[in-house]
Amino acid sequence: DLIRPNTNSVRPAYFNSNPNKFQPLNSIGLAFPFDHNHSLISIYSKTKMPVPIWLAITIGATGIALARVDYNMFFMRFFRDLSRSKARARLHNNKYAMIPVMLGIEKPIKIEDDINAEIVMTITREQLEEMDGFDGAPLYLAIKGRVYDVSAGEKFYGDGKDYHEWVGKDASRSFGTGCRGGIDRTGMECLSSSLEGLTEKELKEIDRWVELYEVSIDSNEHDLI
Repeated sequence: DLIRPNTNSVRPAYFNSNPNKFQPLNSIGLAFPFDHNHSLISIYSKTKMPVPIWLAITIGATGIALARVDYNMFFMRFFRDLSRSKARARLHNNKYAMIPVMLGIEKPIKIEDDINAEIVMTITREQLEEMDGFDGAPLYLAIKGRVYDVSAGEKFYGDGKDYHEWVGKDASRSFGTGCRGGIDRTGMECLSSSLEGLTEKELKEIDRWVELYEVSIDSNEHDLI
């Protein structure tokens, strides 16, 4: 049987001599008010605080924003910038190069146009389409007319891998918008070489990918004609 304390002679430890004051109830430090008859006033009605409107709005907005994040592209860009920062640190002997790159406040590296473009290897768009990794073909991709052999990164660019949508084509637009299939926000094909309608931020993203392929990975560069 449940044994009840004799409250007439023994006052529970959490009662205060002043019945109108708050007194810690237990080890987690909760406090509850009591009425003059030493009976516990409704815990829920006295202790449940309404969530501030600003906090509710913040939580809701954050949830919506996170739901719209392309986590795959987020991590692709993260590791891209990690590679870029390491390359910058190596090229410029600057161990702090990672900080501005990862914060997105780095100064762009000027990628010079190839003045010998006419005598270096060039390929056509039709030839590029065949460089898709199938039947022993290498893996080529293009950004802003520059073609890169990424065969060494087959675990990233091979069939069924995260980067394969970019293989065999100039998908400059996709590198900027993050859209890797279908139609983007402007109504244009995601996997397109067109830069029409892109924002400055999106154009900057494309330049970051160009930098990655120019200085951060061991790739063979060709020109697309």
